[in-house]
Amino acid sequence: MAHKKWIIRQADKERASAVSEKFNIDAFVAFLLVSRGITDDADIAAFLSDSYMLASPFDFVDMEEASFVIGDAIDNGDKICIYGDYDCDGVTSTALLYSYLRNEGADVCYYIPSRESEGYGLNNSAIDKIAADGVNLIITVDNGISAIEQANHIYDLGMQLVITDHHQIGSELPRAEAIVNPHRPENNLKFREYCGVGVAFKLVCAMYDGDAEDILNEYADFAAIGTIADIMPLTDENRSLVRAGLEKINNNPRPSIKAFAESNSKKSYTANDIAFQLCPRINAMGRMGDASRAVEFLISENLDDCREKCNRLNLENTNRQETEKNILDDIEKKIEANPSLVKGRVIVIDGEGYHHGVIGIVASHLVDKYGKPSFVIGVDENGIARGSARSIDGFNIYDAISACGDDLVQFGGHPLAAGITLNQDKINDFREHINAYAKEKYPTMPPLSLTLDYKISPFYLTIDLANALQSLEPYGAGNPQAVFGVFNMNLRAVTPLKEGKHLKLELEKKGKKIWAIKFGQNAESFPYKPGDVIDLAVKISLNHYNGKLYLSTHIVDVRLSTTDDDAYFKELNDYNLFLLNGNGDPSLYPDRQVCKIVYSYLKQNGGWNYSLDDLYFRLQGRVNYSQLMFSLKAFMQSGLITFDSKISLNNVQNKVNLEDTKILKTIKERLISG
Repeated sequence: MAHKKWIIRQADKERASAVSEKFNIDAFVAFLLVSRGITDDADIAAFLSDSYMLASPFDFVDMEEASFVIGDAIDNGDKICIYGDYDCDGVTSTALLYSYLRNEGADVCYYIPSRESEGYGLNNSAIDKIAADGVNLIITVDNGISAIEQANHIYDLGMQLVITDHHQIGSELPRAEAIVNPHRPENNLKFREYCGVGVAFKLVCAMYDGDAEDILNEYADFAAIGTIADIMPLTDENRSLVRAGLEKINNNPRPSIKAFAESNSKKSYTANDIAFQLCPRINAMGRMGDASRAVEFLISENLDDCREKCNRLNLENTNRQETEKNILDDIEKKIEANPSLVKGRVIVIDGEGYHHGVIGIVASHLVDKYGKPSFVIGVDENGIARGSARSIDGFNIYDAISACGDDLVQFGGHPLAAGITLNQDKINDFREHINAYAKEKYPTMPPLSLTLDYKISPFYLTIDLANALQSLEPYGAGNPQAVFGVFNMNLRAVTPLKEGKHLKLELEKKGKKIWAIKFGQNAESFPYKPGDVIDLAVKISLNHYNGKLYLSTHIVDVRLSTTDDDAYFKELNDYNLFLLNGNGDPSLYPDRQVCKIVYSYLKQNGGWNYSLDDLYFRLQGRVNYSQLMFSLKAFMQSGLITFDSKISLNNVQNKVNLEDTKILKTIKERLISG
């Protein structure tokens, strides 16, 4: 994985101390609240409250009109169609509104477009089918705010339209009886970060005659699942929706959730569990097949039927994982054959037949591995290329795409994720142009980063702290689980777990021992050994086992304690700039002494079995990044080493003059002689 810059949160410690005393909460919890901007007494009280914060649904403009139009349709026996979306937010929005209207006696159906053949949002072909089924009123959930042409088509066919959506609003609004969207400027809302299912929930609250908490008790699970899946900030009302949803999921699950829990053999779920276990399965139906089946699963009231449908979700998720892996494997082969694909500032990789439902996930994997904005493009049999992009904080991928608009048929997105469509013969042009844009606009590329909430002594990693931190749950976007930095730990032992899939580390500092787990890490690729002094970024939680309570410490990241992030990213940028334009400082040249340091270290270790970044950090301060990379290339050209994912030393009998290698001659000419 790409190296991350560690950033430690700062906060007003005096304010945090005052908060701790006033609210009688753990000092670390108070610091976390203040460091995350929750400093006002009223906001702190609301955040820590056990009650649910629900704003009036009529703070949304058009909410009253929407509830009247839908109520009239129900009273008149008009047929209503809920038009949803194929992602988890769209699926749960559809399930929530459909379930409520069905219970109210409405003549209601739903339609979710195919990701593969129809794409996102309203389309005229689907509208024609809906009209042919005798529908009088279409209600959109999680879409519709930009459907200007399609809205007119709905009215041309004699139907009415109510739009509920949470996406950003353009310069023109579609024709509709009502448009309920938290981003409308006319709203009287303090909080606007609802997702599609959050807006659908507020619509149902507006239509219901009784206490809004009745709706919360009935539908909070749907609202929670969609809110978590859409990575909405878990603050304000979203926090209430997710807390209430988790309570329902754990204590009073509907048949579909009960079937899911049975298939996982898990007794209790957190927001993190929902994000990584249930949401991907719901999304998989939309990515790989028919998202309507996910709605059918969620709304079914028969447990046996839910079990069968849950098995189908699991199969589709497995299919999604296999498809994703196949694309990743193909991409790694392309990179191995052509390393220049990942040398630029922005990675653009294409392949024939890449499934459009998973290329966004694959792009995220590339970002994690290479630390660069990444595009993965699938090309169909007609030469039409559709791609998904994922970016890093600090690099606005939407602006970058906009600057290359002449290469594209269409595009859309936001600063961290986007989608593009282009002709196959334009892919190379696009790759060249977006990298030129990155070079011009970003002289220094922003690094991947990891935020640490607190630098902590291992003596404070206790069950009591983990218990106190539970007051901050549920965790998610806007309220992530706390990450603690534990520094200068002596690594005592490394033990493989679960057939070598994970590692348990034994660590010690000043007589205090702790044990921590690194999930998804095998011993063969772990670059640290007993005796190393390392820093760790960790999360802690409580683990109940055999009637006892234990502290679980999960490693998020690990590095040598001598690591200098600023030096690494500066030197990496210097190296990349040299590769781009051939210019640089003479200090990038690996002289004889530098080559001796590098080769001696390789000889001492019998080669190198880990990443080149890991090798750099072992030598950081003695050689710079460019010197290391250029010396290794000189070693390869002279026959001293072989590099094939690992560095092997060759048995060379004759004396080698590294200055005769092509790489050092070229560098010397550019950096020194030139």
